[in-house]
Amino acid sequence: MSQLDTTELKELVKRYQKLLISQQTIMLSTASSSGVPDISYAPFIRSDSGVFYIYVSEMARHTTHLLTNPQVSLLFIKPEADCQNQFARERAILNCTVQKIPKSDKTYEQQLDALQAKFGDVLGLLRTLTDFHLFALQPESGRYIIGFGRAFNIQVNTDSLQPI
Repeated sequence: MSQLDTTELKELVKRYQKLLISQQTIMLSTASSSGVPDISYAPFIRSDSGVFYIYVSEMARHTTHLLTNPQVSLLFIKPEADCQNQFARERAILNCTVQKIPKSDKTYEQQLDALQAKFGDVLGLLRTLTDFHLFALQPESGRYIIGFGRAFNIQVNTDSLQPI
């Protein structure tokens, strides 16, 4: 791939960030303690520091997986209807470490309040259920793909891109 100029790279970063904020839910790729893969989704919020928060029930397999194998890959993908070529959909994949946030942690109430502000009163009900857990998903690495031969490593600490 040829070198990108600074202006084009800045535009691609904006496009990547737009993809993230255009989503209300994220696709979660988790694995059981024995390595069996599973895919699901969850509504999320993202903090200013780039950490994603999800509030999920033990009834969902991904919750058990996150509790026993604290790693997850997240997929943000442009809707099929908005794509000209289904083989080259714009997407970002983030590999994250997972931390369960205890109810005693001040972050717990702050993030649940933020989730409730984004998703409404349903969170008020979910907060009363004892099988729900708040998880922080901290991106460690990632890749942004915008078509054939256009892939970038995501510098997760700065939300910047580096051509592959």
